[in-house]
Amino acid sequence: MRQAISPPSLMAMTQDQAHDHAQALAEQVRQAYVKKQPLAISGGGSKGFYGLPVEGETISLCDYQGIISYEPSELVITARAGTPLHIIEAVLAEKGQMLGFEPPHYDPNATLGGTIACGLSGPRRPFSGAARDFVLGVTMINGKGDILRFGGQVMKNVAGYDVSRLMCGAQGTLGVLLEVSLKVVPIPNYEETQVLNCTEAEMHRLLSELGRQPLPISATLFHDDQLYIRLSGTAMGVPSAARIIGGAPLRDEHLWSQIKEQQHPFFQSEQICWRLSLPPAANPIPTEIAKDQLIEWGGAQRWIYSEASDSDILQWAEANGGHATAVDRGIRGSTRFHPLSPALLSLSKRIKQSFDPAGILNAGRLYPDL
Repeated sequence: MRQAISPPSLMAMTQDQAHDHAQALAEQVRQAYVKKQPLAISGGGSKGFYGLPVEGETISLCDYQGIISYEPSELVITARAGTPLHIIEAVLAEKGQMLGFEPPHYDPNATLGGTIACGLSGPRRPFSGAARDFVLGVTMINGKGDILRFGGQVMKNVAGYDVSRLMCGAQGTLGVLLEVSLKVVPIPNYEETQVLNCTEAEMHRLLSELGRQPLPISATLFHDDQLYIRLSGTAMGVPSAARIIGGAPLRDEHLWSQIKEQQHPFFQSEQICWRLSLPPAANPIPTEIAKDQLIEWGGAQRWIYSEASDSDILQWAEANGGHATAVDRGIRGSTRFHPLSPALLSLSKRIKQSFDPAGILNAGRLYPDL
């Protein structure tokens, strides 16, 4: 039996008000398209550092809020882009459910639209899936001011599904997100984290061995020769898996939240922090590249501080099958992404042209040429 739920705090916006608000946003984009006026899409501002600075007239989604439908039995929620992320997570938690990609907030003002637009995922990502894997459908405004709908609200409805996923991580450069439908998952009944002392080489070897066993691993972290393995599942299955893994139980229940929100001491530096996305079994990063590092996702996500040149870091990442991103959380925070190959840049320009022919939506947010 389907059950629609809307939190009282978000009931102020009726369907008619939401329709009028969406039409007003679309009209703002239409006018900007005619005038060739760049637009800077704004949500809660929690991830303003993630990307390059954008110049243009602000189009704000902050007031476009509300959970449109929530069907716990179907594991699907649909909400407007300006809905605060903490509201969505609280409503899901009441029904024993959660967002499976464990998205970071970085700020209490984080919104659903900004979360999906940035496409960021938390510690659970390699074991449950990335943000894009949970997107079922979106409603958006393209660069001409047209309101378009892609995807649906159930997994079996795959019409336009890839386009919905394309919006995840595009950071508004392809369209203004209005509504998002997401698959949700049950909250694990029980969680426990084991801590083991080991070297980086031993960490890779152990995680490779454990990965071949049916263990309920939901997150990993390696830092300062300590490996943390989170287990999520049943009250019987998790302790059994912990005995197989060994080590000692972690008493700090805040660790994974600190990692997800980048509040761990490792991230409390004014230096540029590099994120290297690599195959899990990629070579260890040489000391001349990584002065200090923290490894997540079984080796697939490695955060480093470095005194090497940008070109050396980028070349090493590319030579080892990955890419590097420079994150500067300074006063005017910004993020520089790994340069695209000529073929990928050409493809990205064609996609941008299709959705935003005048190039007015968050121009230059990802790359100066987009």
